[in-house]
Amino acid sequence: MAEDAAGRSRRFLVAAHVTVVTVLVHCGSFGDCRTKCEFEGIFNFGDSNSDTGGFWAAFPAQSPPFGITYFNKPAGRASDGRLILDFLAQGIGIPFLSPYLQSIGSDYRHGANYATLASTVLLPNTSLFVSGISPFSLAIQLNQMKEFKSRVIQYSSPLSNHGSTLLPSMEIFGKAIYTFYIGQNDFTSNLAAIGVAGVKQYLPQVISQIAYTIKELYTLGGRTFWVLNLAPVGCYPAFIVGRVPRDYSDLDRYGCVISYNAAVVDYNNMLKEALSETRTFLANAAASVVYVDVHSVMLQLFRHPVSHGFKYGTKACCGEGGGAYNYNPKVYCGNTKVINGTKTVTAKACEDPSNYVSWDGIHATEAANKIVALSVLNGSLFDPPFPIHKLCHLHPIR
Repeated sequence: MAEDAAGRSRRFLVAAHVTVVTVLVHCGSFGDCRTKCEFEGIFNFGDSNSDTGGFWAAFPAQSPPFGITYFNKPAGRASDGRLILDFLAQGIGIPFLSPYLQSIGSDYRHGANYATLASTVLLPNTSLFVSGISPFSLAIQLNQMKEFKSRVIQYSSPLSNHGSTLLPSMEIFGKAIYTFYIGQNDFTSNLAAIGVAGVKQYLPQVISQIAYTIKELYTLGGRTFWVLNLAPVGCYPAFIVGRVPRDYSDLDRYGCVISYNAAVVDYNNMLKEALSETRTFLANAAASVVYVDVHSVMLQLFRHPVSHGFKYGTKACCGEGGGAYNYNPKVYCGNTKVINGTKTVTAKACEDPSNYVSWDGIHATEAANKIVALSVLNGSLFDPPFPIHKLCHLHPIR
């Protein structure tokens, strides 16, 4: 009998637990295993799912309750705590990535993070202050990476008088993991205006831009590329609320939007095929182009939250309105607004975010991010298989 989806997810999580225990014992036997990893850093390209402070460095304004679980204050992340990217960094034994846009307090010795909240793959055709879309699209992030390398070269020169101990060595460009977690905003930002059918028409352009960026990064020295696919946005409270009560027939038995999730599956299949073609293009170049199926884990967390230690799947921790979704599109997490000219409401955080998969209706909680990251690091989400355990003595994630 074929293994069902829930069974696969349980296998991911059990394997993740075994990985952590094994790594803890192995590192304990040999002392500090930071030097026992082929990868010296991470360069990340993305949106709010992996932004560690870039957007808020450019537009300072983040307020509580963001960051309450791990950082005890807003930390530039669209979550109550750590992101998948943070856990991946911890796993390979490097510090959290500093945002490229953060001018004070950054440490780039182990890479840089170009992601910003609300970023898209495609160049936006509107302003942040009109549509809420970040100006830092993937093409801009790629240019920032090129500029970063040129500055490292400049300041690494023996003739330079501007050396910095907080910049990486030149070797890092060939010994880093280049991660991509971007595309969600290309998918969701126009859903209300043009619908699923309209969005699907330009998704091939999104995928083509990702493939192009990988090839460009290869010319800069990149050799290892992990591309995370899209999560099931049809299970996000923000997008469910947008469909209810207009079209209950578009909800599956788990309460997720059928049409949105079907379109995400189509996108992920196209992305997987494009990465396969990119892998073929770089076949003789000693490059690893890996598709990372975070979608499969997130889908199971939304569908079967209790099986994975949560109480709520499609209900936001930080929101307003209560009920099945606790999401009010008029009042975002942490904000207070006057509704209908009379009622003042505040979107507050729940008492225990670890009971929720969804943090604010659009992003995942630290607890959910941790489960996904463990599933990545145990190797079960890679296509083709990637020998992370042979290349790194992974650090335990707590």
